[in-house]
Amino acid sequence: MMDYTTLGKTGLKVSRLGFGGAEIGYFGKDQESVDELLGSALDSGLNLIDTAAAYWTSEKLIGNSIKSRRKDIVLISKCGALDGFTRSDWTKKGILETIESSLSLLQTDYLDVMQLHSCDAKTIQRGEAIEALIVAKEKGYIRFAGYSGDGSDAVAAICTDFFDTLQTSVSIADQEAIDLTLPSAAERNMGVIAKRPVANAVWRNESLPEDEYHHEYWNRIGKLKYAFLEQSLSESVGYALRFTLSVTGVNTAIVGTTNPGRWLENADYVGRGLLADAEFKSIRDRWHEIADQDWVGQV
Repeated sequence: MMDYTTLGKTGLKVSRLGFGGAEIGYFGKDQESVDELLGSALDSGLNLIDTAAAYWTSEKLIGNSIKSRRKDIVLISKCGALDGFTRSDWTKKGILETIESSLSLLQTDYLDVMQLHSCDAKTIQRGEAIEALIVAKEKGYIRFAGYSGDGSDAVAAICTDFFDTLQTSVSIADQEAIDLTLPSAAERNMGVIAKRPVANAVWRNESLPEDEYHHEYWNRIGKLKYAFLEQSLSESVGYALRFTLSVTGVNTAIVGTTNPGRWLENADYVGRGLLADAEFKSIRDRWHEIADQDWVGQV
């Protein structure tokens, strides 16, 4: 049975476990596979889907898959970063055009939340990107505005008092946000979406992964050596996911997968509830003991 929560001041009711759309785009999944994946997730009670203009074919695949079930879904996307992060457009005109493209690809009249995708503090402070989101709201393209990012850039976004939601990295291998940004986000009643909540399960690799994207977390986990990682992969992933959802201020966690079976496993673990206080504290204590000063939030 899926648990639900309210996404901060947006008032949106979202499942505690959401679907992250990056992997289906980056791995070039076919439509039939995505239909099966999202169909099983939605049938099990998931209602939050997160994607982005940067995730190659993700928006198109999701749009084709959910068009008949749109009213049951809290649909979120991101703008600014484009084409697999190979380029970006933070102009007012560019962001509005990206939002219009997202609406077309996702086959919807509106997005529940549109997020600025990892833009830096200078871009935020320049104001043009925020102006674009204001216009998008006025046009009815989006209901709420969010920021996706980490570190000092996320601090800058929160301090504008403009954004309704924050999407940021929170996991057993990425805990900077717990002290740096989540308290400020809570003060403003921002909805918080945890990305990378299982740290890409990097401990499944016996040696350094080929993909550089996973190197930082793999190196951190190698030093942290949490005892629970000695369990089976599925059990340890479930434990890690429950840690993220046990963090004060986190409303929901989005997990990317291309395997319907993996999604159902994760849903089962979430259904077991939060970690016990002692279990949660042991992970935080280990982080404080081992983490280097340069272990910042990973974009």
